[in-house]
Amino acid sequence: MYVNHLPRHRLDDALASLIAVREAGLEPVPHLSARRVESRQELDAFLARAASAAQVRKVLLIGGDEARPLGPFADAAALLREGLLEGNGIREIGIAGYPEGHPRIPAAILERAFQDKLALANARGLGAFIVTQFSFAPARVVEYCTGLSRRAPGVPLYVGLVGPTSAATLLRFAQRCGVSASLRALRAQGFGAAQLVTHTDPGAQLAALARYCGAHASCNVVGAHLFSFGGAAGAAEWMNRYISLHSRR
Repeated sequence: MYVNHLPRHRLDDALASLIAVREAGLEPVPHLSARRVESRQELDAFLARAASAAQVRKVLLIGGDEARPLGPFADAAALLREGLLEGNGIREIGIAGYPEGHPRIPAAILERAFQDKLALANARGLGAFIVTQFSFAPARVVEYCTGLSRRAPGVPLYVGLVGPTSAATLLRFAQRCGVSASLRALRAQGFGAAQLVTHTDPGAQLAALARYCGAHASCNVVGAHLFSFGGAAGAAEWMNRYISLHSRR
């Protein structure tokens, strides 16, 4: 279970949630938003506490959306170079993937940064996995997975899926997270806000992803990442129902 590093929140604000996740028998994975880290000392202290109190061994490393860094790290690679992750017991890092591209970063720069982070993780003895942004365009997701199997063979990939939520919440997060291309495509097909949730039911997307991986031996996909948009209980209920239904088949 992933724990966000939100704007205007210090890293230590996540500690209680990380501990609660571990006590619930799940593995806590904190987001580390490089541009929101105020100092090297803040990061070092947080990682030490997270490792000791919540047995954190994985982090999702992202750049963050701050216009200017709040501290010494301009991007995720700069944080990775510090050596604080492996020095505090971190064994794996998650790297963000963008099936529809990034709303503010050109594709060539995004790809170069991705390859740099993979190389840095390998040089520091860290495992790496990829977690993608959610998308409403299955064809783009499949295209991304296909390309990744060539560019980064063997790197585990978790595909982001839209969790159960209201249409208003879904649209708000979609616009904020840079998947407007999906929204425009759906609207061009005549899908309104109310239909959007049904059209992007996570079960249907998950089944499509499973069919793709079943037909391609080189598929990197090892799981799905469900974006709950603040509705963790609803997302957990949906997952339990889905697992229960398909385990009986």
